[in-house]
Amino acid sequence: MGTSSGEPGSGRPDDRPAARPELPEVPAAGTDRVGPTPVAIERMFAGILGVTHLSTPDMVADALAEHAAGAGLRHLGVYLCDLEQEHLVPLSAPRTGAWDDGVLRIEGTVAGRCFATARIIELDAEDVGRRQLWVPLMDGTERIGVMVLNVPAADGRVDTRLVEICERYAHLAAQLVLSKGAYGDLFERARRRQPMSVAAELQRHMLPPMTVATQGLVIAGVMEPCYRAGGDSFDYAVNGTLAHLAIFDAMGHGLAAAATAAIAVAAYRNARRRGLDLVGAYTEIDETLQAQFDDERFATAVLARLDLTTGSLRWVNAGHPPPLLIRDGRLVKVLSTPASTPLGVPLGTPPLEAAREGLQPGDRLLLYTDGITEARTADGKQFSAQRLVEFLERQSDPATAAPETLRRLRHAIMAYQHGTLQDDATVLLCEWRGGGEREVVPQTV
Repeated sequence: MGTSSGEPGSGRPDDRPAARPELPEVPAAGTDRVGPTPVAIERMFAGILGVTHLSTPDMVADALAEHAAGAGLRHLGVYLCDLEQEHLVPLSAPRTGAWDDGVLRIEGTVAGRCFATARIIELDAEDVGRRQLWVPLMDGTERIGVMVLNVPAADGRVDTRLVEICERYAHLAAQLVLSKGAYGDLFERARRRQPMSVAAELQRHMLPPMTVATQGLVIAGVMEPCYRAGGDSFDYAVNGTLAHLAIFDAMGHGLAAAATAAIAVAAYRNARRRGLDLVGAYTEIDETLQAQFDDERFATAVLARLDLTTGSLRWVNAGHPPPLLIRDGRLVKVLSTPASTPLGVPLGTPPLEAAREGLQPGDRLLLYTDGITEARTADGKQFSAQRLVEFLERQSDPATAAPETLRRLRHAIMAYQHGTLQDDATVLLCEWRGGGEREVVPQTV
């Protein structure tokens, strides 16, 4: 048997470290490098991962900037999107205590364009031989903010491999924000523009991420108002070849309505994880609400399942506005079914079976609460289902990702009521095999 030592004939195992994965090297101009070496890149990633084990949320932005600077990537700043998706709030810039210190609007700014399009933007920098990059912060496919940094450039352009490195670093930054955010309040406080009610606190705690995507599927949600919401909620899950969707609207407003919705969501998740079908899930939620509130509280809902292989949609409707089916940018069907009783109503009429519909590639399914269509102007004119459909038709450009469509819808609803909603307004949008997942993945992936 041959030996594996660096010293011939020693018979000792090779004690050299195992070969590490090859890192992309930024090309050099002459003898001067125009970007960090592979070793510097490795140290940057290893360094930030090392320090974050014992870090608190308030250390994250400075740590990201410090380790990037060690690799020659300067002036790094982290901005988080506020809850209303109107502003980007800095974590690393000096703060005076005022909420708007250093805050950037999403509309009309470079940072906002980076966020809205989920694409990297490259600009001139003040330093000679460098460029400024704006990079989206994405948790998987959910946009949470942007990162800006100053990077080396040759002949006025940044090497594509260095762009990839910066984007990967932004992905790591997003993961750190999400994971560390569970251990402190800094990030959540930064995203809030005003005090939040206890009802809204409970309600938002029960929500899943606002965006998820996988091959052939995009799901995006939005819910308003952010700070005084009550009885609306939504939920989803992607399990194998099935996408599960649900939207709820609990009776009333305030904490009691939020508690009703929270219990409904918890019962729905429990039924889903036990493998119950849609009628079984309806029964589980219905009985749970009745047991908890007698006949005092109820919730309307739509519970749906989409087979991602075939496009077969099944759903049950518990006294809720019917889903809308949008195809080629046009409303093609209102998915009406025989009425079933809202969840939690004694002696109600449960669904006997789930309704069925076949989707075509590119179809979008819209679940919404009546706070969307019943939004009113000061003179009482409703936003209406027709205006909702017309808005979605105008936003049917395939290059506009589903999350951005809903962000714009949220602004349209708020503008229609001059910034004050009379009721919660919630939308859950599902796109099947429309290629929309390509619009929500990072640019260099």
